[in-house]
Amino acid sequence: MILNMTLEISDLKRMASQVRRDILRMVHQSQSGHPGGSLGCTDYLVALYFKIMKHDSSFNMDGIGEDLFFLSNGHISPVFYSVLARSGYFDPSELKTFRKLNSRLQGHPTTHEHLPGVRIASGSLGQGMSVAIGAALAKKMNKDNSLVFSLHGDGELQEGQNWEAAMFAPHNKVDNLISAVDVNGQQIDGPTAKILDLLDIHAKFTAFGWEVIHTNGNVMEDVVSAFEEAKSKTGKGKPIMILMKTEMGKGVDFMEGSHKWHGIAPNDQQLEEALAQLEETYGDY
Repeated sequence: MILNMTLEISDLKRMASQVRRDILRMVHQSQSGHPGGSLGCTDYLVALYFKIMKHDSSFNMDGIGEDLFFLSNGHISPVFYSVLARSGYFDPSELKTFRKLNSRLQGHPTTHEHLPGVRIASGSLGQGMSVAIGAALAKKMNKDNSLVFSLHGDGELQEGQNWEAAMFAPHNKVDNLISAVDVNGQQIDGPTAKILDLLDIHAKFTAFGWEVIHTNGNVMEDVVSAFEEAKSKTGKGKPIMILMKTEMGKGVDFMEGSHKWHGIAPNDQQLEEALAQLEETYGDY
């Protein structure tokens, strides 16, 4: 059954708090994973799956007649897995197997585990936009009016394949695609401005022919508003790009804004301190 959830903003915020708790507990339990970007992108994914996207939690890989989502920066799998579980793709109790041997919840999502909701392997950065464009074109060919969404990291834009895809989409009028970039200014080795400065991302995508929208990715009202604006601009000959300013580690004061939390797990004391800042709203798994 196709789902089109329409939670109110207050409920979306409550869900985001629970998802952030899931992220921290998953990464802590396995002592491995990427909490920083996951926490930063929580509001985006909660808004997408619980309000914006028309999707089917029984999951069919073809996705005919439903909106599709592709996670390109696959290292933020904890937030992706939590949102999939909380929206009914699999039981939240499976989150406790994150990064375990023989688990379907590997560190980077892959398809051979057959985890519902995962459509591509995204361990290698830079490929998600190309896949999303292909899916969007397939929907056009099939006269399927559903939309395709994709999420990317700002550090990921240092991969050249992104720019081939960014050039291809406007030329081919892929106007059923809504992509987003998590602009947190951080990557594993430090600030993006120091590692390889991306300069004016807005100007780049505008020059390539995209419709560009800005939002604060950590204010739920702003995220929902950006999605709604993006949807209103589909079907007009241009792909849509949402540039989403976020804080890495959002929701946990000692994690916020630091690249150091890109890929390390909290210890017992840090977990306790972090969870104390996030309300348990829908029940820990």
